[in-house]
Amino acid sequence: MTSATYWAAIDRFRAFARTEPDREAVIYPDATASGELPTYRHITYRELDDWSETIAERLTAAGVGSGTRTIVLVLPSPELYAILFGLLKIGAVPVVIDPGMGLRKMVHCLRAVEAEAFIGIPPAHAVRVLFRRSFRKVRTSVTVGQRWFWRGERLAAWGTVPAGGAPERTPAVSDDVLVIGFTTGSTGPAKAVELTHGNLAAMVEQVHTARGRVAPETSLITLPLVGILDLLLGSRCVLPPLIPSKVGSTDPAHVAHAIERFGVRTMFASPALLIPLLRYLERHPAELKTLGSIYSGGAPVPDWCIAGLRAVLAEDVRIFAGYGSTEALPMSLIESRELFDGLVERAHRGEGTCIGRPADRIEACVIAITDDAVPSWARVEELAGELESTSGIGELVVTGPNVSTHYYWPDEANRQGKIVDGDRIWHRTGDLARIDAEGRIWFCGRKSQRVCTADGPMFTVQVEQIFNTVAGVARTALVGVGPRGAQRPVLCFELDPGADGAAVGAALRARGAEFELTRAIGDFLPHPGFPVDIRHNAKIGREQLARWAAKRIGAHR
Repeated sequence: MTSATYWAAIDRFRAFARTEPDREAVIYPDATASGELPTYRHITYRELDDWSETIAERLTAAGVGSGTRTIVLVLPSPELYAILFGLLKIGAVPVVIDPGMGLRKMVHCLRAVEAEAFIGIPPAHAVRVLFRRSFRKVRTSVTVGQRWFWRGERLAAWGTVPAGGAPERTPAVSDDVLVIGFTTGSTGPAKAVELTHGNLAAMVEQVHTARGRVAPETSLITLPLVGILDLLLGSRCVLPPLIPSKVGSTDPAHVAHAIERFGVRTMFASPALLIPLLRYLERHPAELKTLGSIYSGGAPVPDWCIAGLRAVLAEDVRIFAGYGSTEALPMSLIESRELFDGLVERAHRGEGTCIGRPADRIEACVIAITDDAVPSWARVEELAGELESTSGIGELVVTGPNVSTHYYWPDEANRQGKIVDGDRIWHRTGDLARIDAEGRIWFCGRKSQRVCTADGPMFTVQVEQIFNTVAGVARTALVGVGPRGAQRPVLCFELDPGADGAAVGAALRARGAEFELTRAIGDFLPHPGFPVDIRHNAKIGREQLARWAAKRIGAHR
């Protein structure tokens, strides 16, 4: 990926601002309005380009420039996109993180970045002041909203019209760091991921290719990064009313209303949003005539949800189950028609969940399961024979132009998470999978969450898909209790509303007895509501469930 490709992507955004200046760029809820359904406002491409240029000028005057690490803690809004584009224009490096990971954990992560600039909403600045020592290198601060008891600039005071005094900027090259984004830490310690300008250019092209190189026209945005990609493709980006750390609480009526009102053509959402949307559409049928494609991510979408969406939406709507991470987006895709051509039945027999073929220009393979560092490809080849003992299931590793090759922090993450292969770097996903003869990836669970029994390892998603078919079960989670190598497999389960716990427990036992893969499971525990990740409200916190299960089993004994 060359620097020219990167600038072509940015120039595409500017071209829209020149040729279609009045085209809506970001459509967002009006926070000042009241009523049962939200009202919306919008900002055009020209306005967004001008606003981001103004921010670039003011930040430059404040000493923020190429390479300046800048913490950005702003809710999804036109302000967020204007700030991000403004930082990109001057080569500064936005640092983004999910505040929902917990206050002290977030501060610990941000301390490691040693940022020199801080742009955030008032509660974020209150944290900066409260933990002043953790942000001691910050020299420039900008408040989005009302400033409380701290000094610094206010974004609103800068206006939105550029003065035209920005200095000449040096184009970024492909390997220059574009953004530092933190993983949620939902299945391990949070890590600071470096994404480069080349990574962004590749993501734009890969997303465009996944859509058949058809312009997105109007997109429903539930993840800020997807908004950046779609703005670079000229989309009208609709932001529905949602709380980033509580996506599952989003009112599906507002989502359906936004799709119909603005003629949304494509949308990205996690299962936490798609499941309530399905339930709403089953109760309140709506044609959603303009919707052409749905892309999911964050966690595997239950096959019954995909089937339900196919039933309530138009026949020609394409529904994609996607797979990716902070380090690489996208990694693979599969469309619902292929999924229901026999692959779902295979999943229910314990083969894992098919997440499709690698995305455009992504190479993927599996390596032997190990918790040790794998510094070079030579070590991968040394361990290759061990894949036979796990029936070809190993850790999924990927390489490609959109894949991050380096962590900013901690250094140990690079040793544990990257493999050097000549001039290529492979990323260890931490996910367990196998690849079939058709080149499709079958996801079997997280490596850190595998259950290590005396008879060998058991893989969470592979096992859970067998049990998720039982009537009355909302979802299941396999956890291990006891010391690694002698763990006791326990199946936790959530009930559908009104289901009888005892009857469901008996049905789960009977189902488990049918398969060699699950016969060793003797403990089945109903749970009132699984803990889930912050970003997508979909990844199950099996580590927390394991501690809960250990207490329950100990108390029962």
